[in-house]
Amino acid sequence: MGYVGIVLVSHSHELVKGLKQLLSQLNPHVPIALAGGTDEEEIGTSADKIQDAIKSVYSDKGVVVFFDLGSALINTELAIERLAEDNITKVHIADAPLVEGAYTAVVESGCGSTLEKVINVTKEAKSLTKI
Repeated sequence: MGYVGIVLVSHSHELVKGLKQLLSQLNPHVPIALAGGTDEEEIGTSADKIQDAIKSVYSDKGVVVFFDLGSALINTELAIERLAEDNITKVHIADAPLVEGAYTAVVESGCGSTLEKVINVTKEAKSLTKI
């Protein structure tokens, strides 16, 4: 069974490292890659790191990318544009909270769901009421 890959993009490597640890406990088989911090391990994001992370978990099932703050979105969009040149096109940027969205995505991907189903649960995570 293949799984939709998950990429976690953050300005902080430590933040996505901890989140990956949590998500891997849900299902250790779902491929999860990190792109946290700049190329110099500073606070920020890197289109190159994001591109490499997507490639590392990409399959015919596709990839969903989660990000924390605005400029992470810009670098993610740049990475996806570059990957299209390599015919890596089944990549979706989730419009969902980083933790809740990635959590629901890992659960759904772990069920062997399609990219479309994983995208749909991440949309539901956006409207999740906590209290």
